[in-house]
Amino acid sequence: MTDLSQCIAIEQGQAAHNIFLVTMAGYDDWLKEQPERRRSLLAAQNFSAKARQYAILPEEKADQWSVVAGVADIDALTPWCLAKLAEDLPAGTYRLSDDVKSGAAILGWCLAQHSFDRYQSTPEKKEARILLSSQWPEAEALAIEAQATALVRDLVNTPAEDMGPEALEGQAQTLAEEYGAELEVVRGDALEQGYPLIHAVGRAASRHHAPRLIELHWGNEDHPRLAIIGKGVCFDSGGLDVKSATGMRLMKKDMGGAAHALALASLVMRNKLPVRLHMLIPAVENAIAGNSFRPGDIIKSRKGDTVEIGNTDAEGRLVLADAFTKADESEPDLMIDFATLTGAARIALGPDLPAMFCSDDKIGRNFADLSQEVHDPVWHMPLWQPYEEMLKSPIADTNNIGGAFAGSVTAALFLKRFAPTDADWFHFDTFAWRPTPRPGQAAGGEALGLRASWHYIKARFG
Repeated sequence: MTDLSQCIAIEQGQAAHNIFLVTMAGYDDWLKEQPERRRSLLAAQNFSAKARQYAILPEEKADQWSVVAGVADIDALTPWCLAKLAEDLPAGTYRLSDDVKSGAAILGWCLAQHSFDRYQSTPEKKEARILLSSQWPEAEALAIEAQATALVRDLVNTPAEDMGPEALEGQAQTLAEEYGAELEVVRGDALEQGYPLIHAVGRAASRHHAPRLIELHWGNEDHPRLAIIGKGVCFDSGGLDVKSATGMRLMKKDMGGAAHALALASLVMRNKLPVRLHMLIPAVENAIAGNSFRPGDIIKSRKGDTVEIGNTDAEGRLVLADAFTKADESEPDLMIDFATLTGAARIALGPDLPAMFCSDDKIGRNFADLSQEVHDPVWHMPLWQPYEEMLKSPIADTNNIGGAFAGSVTAALFLKRFAPTDADWFHFDTFAWRPTPRPGQAAGGEALGLRASWHYIKARFG
């Protein structure tokens, strides 16, 4: 995994290449103060201070040079305004001009240097380090968020053969050892008896990738209880309602919810947030075998409700249901879950916007506003009660699918049946994938909704 801590350093008067940030509106005034040779060189490069445009400026000595880069607004840098610069500049140490106060751009600077190179024989390594003033705590905090984002990317990008339930358990074990947390894992007969929905979804892969429930506990028992849950379907064939080849191609990313849960838990523990953390990951592979669960089966959940299986490709909500019930038994004050749950959410909102459902509409609207402020947008969706009718079963307490309409809403309403009634609950139906690259945002696994969730719980409990 890329160590993004190498992308930043504290200013101690080191030798560094200066970066001057200018806007199109302020460029002429800045240019007037430059020597003639710089003005001539910038004219030759057709530099006009457009956003993401940059030019190299020679200094007095042969090995010294500076950079001038265009941004839209110096006083309101976004996380991505320096990302292309960080991608393009060679390895070295850089210093932003003194009049730049915002640290928001550090996130993109760091993530522009993230690469998933686990399977490359000769990976390219580059460290473009930027110097931070000790007066920039925001920038250092965003560098930590960049590292958590990189964790999600790396886990989601890893192929299913190397990122099965046992590998997710290994990731949780690594976190537990790093932060002094307690790890519990339920497998085998205990899983079948205690978490029948998780076992049913994962039993077809038991021989090679046995299903399990991974639980991590951390923090003071007297602090508010925070439950974080991530869907850990490490590969989804669709089960007996098998997906097409095209639909199956990206299903290594179906554990993207678990990746988000691990990353958010790491932020909570690294920042020593005063909460009692309970992270749960139901980790399974939805495979096809003689013992696969079947359409039409009725399975009794941990909560006691019976579920008719309308479609075996709606398996994520099943494993989450048992995990929700377990989390509720500890009486959390707040529960957050992440899941790559429905294609309906992607049809409605595309790849960039996670569908966010909240048990309290006012809190949900405030969260959506916060997500825009921290440049990690989500879209508030309704838990529309009349659609519960779509989940009715004539022979069981509920069905796991709701028909052709409002697929993300009915999936959320199914989960609501198992969510705590005395706690605030957020559900994120996230894509966890970026199909098209942008500066600082490579194609592949992506954290969507992670940073917004962290800023919310930090504000709520910090």
